[in-house]
Amino acid sequence: MTGTERQRDPADPSVVATRYWQQLDDGRVQCDLCPRHCRLKEGQRGLCFVRAARNGEVVLTTYGRSSGFCIDPIEKKPLNHFLPGTAVLSFGTAGCNLACKFCQNWDMSKSRELDTLMDRAEPEQLAEAAEQAGARSVAFTYNDPVIFHEYAVDVAAACRERGIRTVAVTSGYICPEPRAAFFAGMDAANVDLKAFTERFYHQLTGARLAPVLDTLRYIRQETDCWLELTTLIIPGENDADGEIEAMAQWVAEELGPDVPMHLTAFHPAFRMSNYPATPVATLTRARGIARAQGLRYVYTGNVHDPEGGTTYCHACGEPLIERDRYRLTAWRLDSEARCRHCGAPCAGVFEAEPGNWGARSVPVRLAGG
Repeated sequence: MTGTERQRDPADPSVVATRYWQQLDDGRVQCDLCPRHCRLKEGQRGLCFVRAARNGEVVLTTYGRSSGFCIDPIEKKPLNHFLPGTAVLSFGTAGCNLACKFCQNWDMSKSRELDTLMDRAEPEQLAEAAEQAGARSVAFTYNDPVIFHEYAVDVAAACRERGIRTVAVTSGYICPEPRAAFFAGMDAANVDLKAFTERFYHQLTGARLAPVLDTLRYIRQETDCWLELTTLIIPGENDADGEIEAMAQWVAEELGPDVPMHLTAFHPAFRMSNYPATPVATLTRARGIARAQGLRYVYTGNVHDPEGGTTYCHACGEPLIERDRYRLTAWRLDSEARCRHCGAPCAGVFEAEPGNWGARSVPVRLAGG
């Protein structure tokens, strides 16, 4: 289905009918997109803010609307093993289906003002813009694309027709049926595994850990979508050695040692502005713990750490891809993504040569936006 084929409100094309909901006996409607299962009276919005009850059904209210577009390095998503060095067209909308007290993009993800959404773009228009800009992929980011499911799925289909890949930056909080439709169109995903305790998820995100783990298993075992993980390390909340060890062990056993993991530094924000920033030493320690559990590709992020940003060969230990933040500084893979020193393969989605976009982030406006 495309944007032109979807049932849209003639008075407001940003409002489209959705599929994942049910009517309740008490007259309310229940949204079944994510495990929150928001139960809504007529006119009410879900916690995500962008899905609402109208005329006895659940609709998406932000189809084709964005908080802005930017051409980024793919490493900024972060994805280190998916078309390294290439440009990605990034965009997001408003709202989120988690309630993270530490949100680093709170101005967009926590927005309750549709005026935040300044730009408009139909799926085909967005795919064309990515192609013209030389971007190899389009990323749904800044806020969680799960909540604008229909728009993301349509953009992915339009991109695929032009040979443009699509990337989901998500918390993975989604129900099984919409999950299958969503990830069928995605070529890569970076999933925020925010912590490894139900306490953390309940108290700091208002969600649950178990559905996220189910999504990770699904992506890895049931799809061809390339998967990487990110965990924001917050001092005193999810930085204990035991928790990091348990999380890395689970990833190695359930997802496999080739899934890259990004351990990133927290910076005081939103409702946790009184917390300290994550020390570099904490990330370095956490990286060592994760590697000790058998994970082959563990990175540090949000800090300047050339060693923590380097991809090493899992067989001989030689550096394969060296990075200075988002810029590639050395490339030692052959045309088949094997180590030039020992011939061992490096897991990922690679081309014969890396891209040369660099570390630039360039805001763009789409025609008609």
